[in-house]
Amino acid sequence: MGFKKWMTTMTALTAILTLAAGCGSNSGTNNKPAGETGNQGGADEKKPVKIQYWHSHSDSQVEGLNYMIEEFKKVAPHITVEPVFQGGYDDLHQKLLAAVSANDVPAVTNVEVSSLPTFANDGIFKDLTEYIERDKVDLTDFSGGMLQAYAYQGKQFGFPLIVSTSVMIYNKTLFDSLGATAPQTWNDMDEFIKKVAVVNNGKTERYAFAVPGWDVWYYDPWLINGGGSILNEDMTKAAIDTEDSLRYIKNFEKWFKDGAMQIGYGKGASDTMRQMFLEGSIGMVQHSSAIIKTYVENADFEVGVSFVPGDKTRISNIGGAGIVMMEKAKPEEKDAAWEFIKFMTSAEQNLQWAEKVGYLPTHKSVIDTEEGRAYQERWPQYKAVLENFDNVTPRLQHPTYPEFRNRYKEAVGEMVLNGQDAVAMMQKAAKEINEILDDL
Repeated sequence: MGFKKWMTTMTALTAILTLAAGCGSNSGTNNKPAGETGNQGGADEKKPVKIQYWHSHSDSQVEGLNYMIEEFKKVAPHITVEPVFQGGYDDLHQKLLAAVSANDVPAVTNVEVSSLPTFANDGIFKDLTEYIERDKVDLTDFSGGMLQAYAYQGKQFGFPLIVSTSVMIYNKTLFDSLGATAPQTWNDMDEFIKKVAVVNNGKTERYAFAVPGWDVWYYDPWLINGGGSILNEDMTKAAIDTEDSLRYIKNFEKWFKDGAMQIGYGKGASDTMRQMFLEGSIGMVQHSSAIIKTYVENADFEVGVSFVPGDKTRISNIGGAGIVMMEKAKPEEKDAAWEFIKFMTSAEQNLQWAEKVGYLPTHKSVIDTEEGRAYQERWPQYKAVLENFDNVTPRLQHPTYPEFRNRYKEAVGEMVLNGQDAVAMMQKAAKEINEILDDL
């Protein structure tokens, strides 16, 4: 099924499922933005307005969200923000499509980072450029890659809000005892594996490291760091089967067959990997920076964190979600939505928000402040990420990426679960991706 047809079908389906429930979007009369937060005119000019903020914040983030909404109320008392949890990202995205079909949208919403181009391409999100220019928002203070992840075709549709990246989380106590260090480059991998992996008579007693197979977010950086790319330069054909793009998967296949590398795939794979690491049967795992605190709090050993090892380059892709405005929101809701977006993503609130929800700071200026230094003292594991702040880059920005990435994820699954040849599987996936691209 072509992507356009798939999107039309999905829109219709979600509209039928959720139309009856409605979106409950509320409106007020037009108000002008306020001071540092856009204030123009006295308090008597501001008329009450209520907006909905649709989100996918987990239970552990709700306390932080409620705190931020209360703080926002202090600077914009005329704006009431109603947070509405809409499930995980997939559920949220489907409900947004239904809301657009029903012409009853929230003013503000989360969007998972890799899905922004799909929605932006269809005109669902509001370009924020006019607001940014009007209020002279300093975009240079954001991490460049984090900000670019919420831009598409030269337009800034949103800002990073709950930001993560994949990192290497390791058993520092074990590594110290072995004289091992987390690999910084691909050239370090053989020596690292030799020191950490334990394989006897073909049976692995301790894996040197693990890379999740259940999400391409984890291995896209390996592909890119090896000099490869997912699509060709003009984004018309798959490039996962080029020589440079195949370098990482050939390494994965070798390390996996040698018993040095664990690759989880399928139901329960994340929990299994995490438990194996905590039990000491994996020396290092690639996982989300959002889970660093969980590892630290549950491990009975010292936990270290390193950035993803590099080769021809050294990047890791952004994860998480941003905050955007809906194009179909009412004018008075848009003004209020902008004030809320600006507050939630401001440098002044950045570290408090990051620490309360367990995600990464997004502003450069906060890292070297007194508050930022105190944050790093409390959580030294984040140092490896903050030192590579500008190496956290956008995911591939293409409207069909959320659809076609499953093709090469399944290729990894075939290698892990069924012992299929990795190169052959990637070549097959490339052909399937080209069929999707040709159907645009």
